[in-house]
Amino acid sequence: MNRFRILTLVSGIVLILGMVLWLTGTLSQFYTAVASASVLLANILLLVVLLLLATLIGALIYYFIQFSQPSDRSSTSKSLPEAPPEKIDAAGENLSAIRQQVTQIQDEIARQALLERSHRIEADLKRDYLHVVIFGTGSAGKTSIANAILGRVAGEVGAPMGTTTVGTTYRFRFKQVDRAIWITDTPGILEADVIGTEREQQARQLATEADLLLFVVDNDLRQSEQDVLRRLVEMGKRSLLVFNKVDLYTQEDLEALLIQLKGRVAEQIDPDDVVAIAAQPQAVTLDTGERVQPQPYLSPLLRRMAAVLRSEGESLLADNILLQAQRLGDEARSVIDDQRRREAEKIVDRFQWISGGVVSLTPLPGVDLLAAAAINAQMVIELGQVYGCRVNLEHARELAFSLSKTLVGLGVVKGAVELSNLALKVNVGTLVVGQAVQGVSAAYLTRIAGRSFIEYFRRDQTWGDGGMMDVVQQQFQLNRRDEFVKAFIREATERIVTPLKQSLGDTRPNSD
Repeated sequence: MNRFRILTLVSGIVLILGMVLWLTGTLSQFYTAVASASVLLANILLLVVLLLLATLIGALIYYFIQFSQPSDRSSTSKSLPEAPPEKIDAAGENLSAIRQQVTQIQDEIARQALLERSHRIEADLKRDYLHVVIFGTGSAGKTSIANAILGRVAGEVGAPMGTTTVGTTYRFRFKQVDRAIWITDTPGILEADVIGTEREQQARQLATEADLLLFVVDNDLRQSEQDVLRRLVEMGKRSLLVFNKVDLYTQEDLEALLIQLKGRVAEQIDPDDVVAIAAQPQAVTLDTGERVQPQPYLSPLLRRMAAVLRSEGESLLADNILLQAQRLGDEARSVIDDQRRREAEKIVDRFQWISGGVVSLTPLPGVDLLAAAAINAQMVIELGQVYGCRVNLEHARELAFSLSKTLVGLGVVKGAVELSNLALKVNVGTLVVGQAVQGVSAAYLTRIAGRSFIEYFRRDQTWGDGGMMDVVQQQFQLNRRDEFVKAFIREATERIVTPLKQSLGDTRPNSD
């Protein structure tokens, strides 16, 4: 409690005590006078006075309590603002789901890396700052902007592209923004050579973690810059387009460039979020010959940054944390999908050679039966197990039959036979040629069917907008490329043709 409040409280107590003493004396005299005429009336008047005194005492106690407690303003200023709870809750739920997903990952290194990132994002839920990232090409003046904002050196200024090799972060505060501001100067993008590419990857990662992004240019946007900016905005990054080095342009050229820039980014950025500055203006020569370094012209950027962070800061923080959780979830699903695909492809490889071997040793009377033999219901069941889908034998047979009809209808069976005929150059009897072609074709068709079913299970047991025919056709095109067919035939010769010839007692050499 400050001195003013104490003085006010003491004065109030003294005043009230004085009034009580005065009232007591006056009341005693008044009561005696009234009682001489009517005792009842004197008692009623005494009761009224006592009620008034009780009210004064209650007011005194209330006043004391109010002045003893800190004011709401003081309490509010010391506590951090709260980000929108629904977004924070959504991020927390995503992180919980991610940790459940991660348990399915077999690669220990990948699993631990994802878990550690989930813990870092969870820690961000309680951070007390907003993160601003400066992003752009190496020549746009990003470090100069950081220097000017901070009022001190944040890196080497005026050096060639690539000066900032790592993201450097500094802390400062804006008036009327409750949270501290962390500002990070990133390496330049669109630089040549391997080192430049590595720096760009780091810069892009920092950009995706920003609450607010300052995308810096010093001229009209190049297409490559525009593509990067569009992807970041589409990702959900709140961005300001900062046009630096305006001191190099005439007023007329500057106005034309600003109109052009705003037009190019109209679909991604509001015109108010395009600001023109000069972080490190060129020195000017006075009439006296003296060289003078002008002060940085940053007011449009600082005003816009402060306005955005004041009005949107909490939502930006929550959006960013939610975005990081969603991106981590996507990465976890991608790792799991790759793991499942590898397991599923092993199953397809196994069944394609089983199918090819069985068909080559047991010739089928027609192409339609060959197509049916190429689809194995047990393969469908095992693929479903990899993707966590329970498929019974009856349903697996239905799926296999439907896909076999699609293979025939699209001409894939005929194409497989033609490919096998062209690729197999074996100098054996007519019967063995037919059996070899049938066996290799069966293996090839099983592969296409198996790869098609992988896509079916990856899409949560749907064929997508194009249906089964589209998926099968796509897999057929992917598996008829020359480099694949050559490798497939070499392995088919080893796994099917050679055992077939040995089983028939034919040792004649192949003709090339």
